[in-house]
Amino acid sequence: MEQTLPPLTPGTLYLVATPIGNLEDITLRALRVLKECDVVAAEDTRHSGQLLKHFGITKPLLSYFQFNETKRSEEIIERLRRGEKVALVTDAGSPGISDPGERVVKAAIQAGLRVEAIPGACALIAGLTASGLPTDEFHFIGFLPHKSGQRRKQLENLKAFDGTLILYESPYRIEKLLLELSEVFPERHVVMARELTKKFEEFLRGTPRELLEILKKRSLKGEFVVLIAGAPLA
Repeated sequence: MEQTLPPLTPGTLYLVATPIGNLEDITLRALRVLKECDVVAAEDTRHSGQLLKHFGITKPLLSYFQFNETKRSEEIIERLRRGEKVALVTDAGSPGISDPGERVVKAAIQAGLRVEAIPGACALIAGLTASGLPTDEFHFIGFLPHKSGQRRKQLENLKAFDGTLILYESPYRIEKLLLELSEVFPERHVVMARELTKKFEEFLRGTPRELLEILKKRSLKGEFVVLIAGAPLA
């Protein structure tokens, strides 16, 4: 007997996780929500438009990004109040994790509206579970500040944490990050996960200095999940 799935709830903000690389990582539930929602709010409408096209989905797209999410949040709130079903997506992974969607979610909750997460691919979890580092306690930092003084201060403040540290970094600043780690965490075991779920997925492991030596020999492209072993027990 075929199961009848419940319809989407009017006036709900759906946080739809999308693939971080491999398109096969989209969930059946995510596809259903994208098909049945009224509008898709996307960090990058061109990128998300291509994703929808790949799966044969045609929906109105509304853009939100770092410098317009306040204005867009107001528009999304009004749509939700009218009973529309809004799917929020980021460029890759779970909306609200290191992207402007976090503010949209806060605005919806503050307005007393319903928010529902549609879980799926998430780079930090994919990197952590395959890193070989402890998973029982971890601290996710996201992206470090751009200014060197602020970056250094944040890293120094994390030295005493005995769980696994996880952060994101771009290929343009990965060498700078490893230099900073070699000064703050010289003996720690570090794992760099790049191109997760894609054809050239790779995990590189070693001390910061060992990883810097690898960087000297080859060019590493793609976004990185960087994992740092916790402080050794006294």
